Formats: sequence, C-alpha cells, structure tokens
Amino acid sequence: MSNLTSMFTFLLLEFSDVRELQILHFLVFLVLYLMAITGNLFIIIAVALDHHLHTPMYFFLMNLAVLDIGSLSVMVPKSMAMSLMNDSSISYSGCVAQVFFYIFFAMSNFALLTIMAHDRNVAIFNPLEYERIMHKGACLQMVAIGEMISFLYAILHAYSTFAISFCSHSVHQFFCEIPQLLKLSCSDSYLGEVGLLVLGFSLALGCFIFIIVTYMQIFATVLRIPSVQSQKKALSTCVPHLIVVSVFIVSGLFAYVRPSLDASSGLDIGFAVIYTIVPPMLNPFIYSMRNKDIKAALWKILTYGALLKNHV
Repeated sequence: MSNLTSMFTFLLLEFSDVRELQILHFLVFLVLYLMAITGNLFIIIAVALDHHLHTPMYFFLMNLAVLDIGSLSVMVPKSMAMSLMNDSSISYSGCVAQVFFYIFFAMSNFALLTIMAHDRNVAIFNPLEYERIMHKGACLQMVAIGEMISFLYAILHAYSTFAISFCSHSVHQFFCEIPQLLKLSCSDSYLGEVGLLVLGFSLALGCFIFIIVTYMQIFATVLRIPSVQSQKKALSTCVPHLIVVSVFIVSGLFAYVRPSLDASSGLDIGFAVIYTIVPPMLNPFIYSMRNKDIKAALWKILTYGALLKNHV
C-alpha cells in the first residue's frame, strides 16, 4: 500500500449512505447536543449567578460542565455537518485538533472528578478545617495543575499519533479516534502511542482507585453518624458525584477495554456514541435532580426570567 501520510484529508465513517437516514442522524445528534449543551449551560449560569453556590463543590461542578461542553463540541458538530452536507472528509489539521482536544478534555475531566472526590473527603472528615484547606487559591491551583498535566499529555498523544506513517486515510469511526488511527499505520512506529495509551490507562486507574478508596472511607464514616438526617445530607453531596464517576468509567471501558471489532463498524460507532455523548448529556441531569441547591438556583433564574419577560 502506498504511503498516504502526505494527504491532507481523512475520510471518516458515515452512519449511513441513505440520505433519509443521514438527515435522521443529523436531527438525533442535534437534539442530543442541544440537550447536553443546555443542561450544562444551566449548571454554569446557576453557579455563576447564585452567590449561595460560590463554594468549592459548585466551583468544581461548574468546571465539569465547561469540560463536558468542550468534549461534546470536539466531534458532534463535525459529525452533524458530515450528515447534513453528505461529506465525510476532515482535514489533517482538523483530525489533529480532534485528537488533541478530546484527550485534553477527557483527562481534565478525570482529574477534576478526582479533585471532587478529595473535596468531599475533606468536607466529611475535616468539616471544621474545610474552608482553610479548600480555599479559593487551593481550588484554582488544583484545577490548574490538572489541566496543565492534561494539556501536556494531550500534546504528547497528538504528536505521537500523527508522527506515524499512514497507509490509508479511511478512518473507521465518525471522528478521529486514536485506536482507529493506529490501525492505519504502515509499520510498528505506533508502539510509542500504545505506550502513551498504557500510561494514560495507568493514570486513570490510579485516579479511579483513589476515588473508590476515598468513597469507601466516606461511606463508612457517614454510616456512623447517629442522625439519619445528617446521613442523608452528607450522602446527597456524594452520590451524584459517584454516579457521574461510574458513568464516566463505564463509558471509558467501551472505548478502549472492549475487544477489537474490525468486522463490526456499526457496533464500534454505537460504543463511540455511548462514551462520547452519554456522560456529558447525563451529568447535568444527575446533579440537578439530586441537588436541592441547584434546583432552587435554576428555579430562581427561570422565575426571574419569566417575570422580566412579562414586565417587558
């Protein structure tokens, strides 16, 4: 096979060749995208405008919503444009950008979920020292460190992925997914990228173990609280985060731990949709349904907006 590395476009996998199904895919993705964007924007607006939510926990939640919007916007708009315009091509630089930003947002998301577990740990075990430990500067520093590490890791991933020689430009996925790009390699030069994937998996596993151990300690402590009302209050701030972590981990397993399915592109696309779209779409609903403060803030914003509209 000839070396096509010099080509400046890749061809992504379309959901269907039938025009009616392409339009249906566009509409379904549009609805899911708008639902996810709207839900996360409500979280951001509620936290930003309600001073009662200016606490570390909600600061981290607002950052999580920003990351969810970013991760969704990396590939979903491009996929919708593919179906609408009936054009599956993506530029070389666009493919590089997808790989970089997806890795950046995914790693930042995992780092933030780990920080949020630490925040809940401090709140439960050291409530009297909480404001001193989790002050504004400390929160900003933790988020900045997590994003800096994610940024450097994403640069290494993008560089390592596109340093290889590609023997084909047809990517068997609806976005530039790293495992699918590695299958296009002409030689064993992709082993460095595989090493980075193993490193990333090891880091994620370490964060996951930290989160699980932290919550085992938290639940053991909460169950020893004599007051049932206090138990419910403590758990109400922990359960949504644990659900979000579970959704993120399970969806991640669909991405890289599942066996290779070369002969089933349709199933590959289904798995990809699960781990790229479902977590960012569910996160705001999980937090808003389980959190009275978020629901109260959103209700005040919506009520104020309705009153303002009627006044005008």
